[in-house]
Amino acid sequence: MHKQINITKADGEREIFDITKLESSLKRAGANDGTVMEISQTIEDELVEGMHTMEIYKRAFSLLKKKEKTAATRYSVRRAIMDMGPNGFPFEDFVGEIFRAKGYHVEVGKTVRGFCVLHELDITAENDKEFIGAEIKFHNSSGITSDIKTALYVKARFDDLEKGDFYKKIDKKKKKIKMLITNTKFSSRAVDYGVCVGLTMISWNYPEKGNLQDLIEENNLHPLTCLTSLNKQEKLKFLNQGIVLCREIRGGGENILGTVGVRGNRVNQVLEEARNLCRPGSFSSN
Repeated sequence: MHKQINITKADGEREIFDITKLESSLKRAGANDGTVMEISQTIEDELVEGMHTMEIYKRAFSLLKKKEKTAATRYSVRRAIMDMGPNGFPFEDFVGEIFRAKGYHVEVGKTVRGFCVLHELDITAENDKEFIGAEIKFHNSSGITSDIKTALYVKARFDDLEKGDFYKKIDKKKKKIKMLITNTKFSSRAVDYGVCVGLTMISWNYPEKGNLQDLIEENNLHPLTCLTSLNKQEKLKFLNQGIVLCREIRGGGENILGTVGVRGNRVNQVLEEARNLCRPGSFSSN
């Protein structure tokens, strides 16, 4: 019999703690069954009324890091994406890398003409069959939701773009897809509106298949902010250089690490973590 304890979510709402959600997240990160059972039992024993989800996450991460460091790093992906702030430019680069991994030609921050005004399209992604224009909304707190006002604003921008010169020059045979992508979540009204007007919306866990978490796992991409062997200043230096992926660290080796001051024994520590994290099939299929 599990405890019936109310916990506090990032947006301030309360809900009954569901141990199966924690177990699912741990398994998805690749933790073995014994570790999952041990951590979930410890967390449940330590629960108190009103405990914040961030406290639960930090405790679970700490326990997992002691048992399975690589699984702990994968478990931290959502938090690591929020650490790409405070501005949203590294996240835009990261989303661009996801589309590149899927075989699209990608441009980030492209200025194009609409019918009435110029617009900066956060992401354009194009292949032989599709043209995707995407607006990116980054938040550095999981409690912030992209609501219907955001969806209305983005739809209005695409309406103007579709009437302008830039969109008119796109091959008419190509399917044109309008996207709104966020690293947190959408309100239910925003989702309903998006479905109604044909705006493809992607958040951390929406839609059920093809959400941001799925895209990261399918393409085996990890933000470098996942790496626990790098400190905050070193991560920021990489982000400022436009380097956002763990695999860029692995591929660049000692030379790229030297650009942010990582030397000596720490080079091997960082590279080992990057290799373990970025190896093919590193996510669990659970």
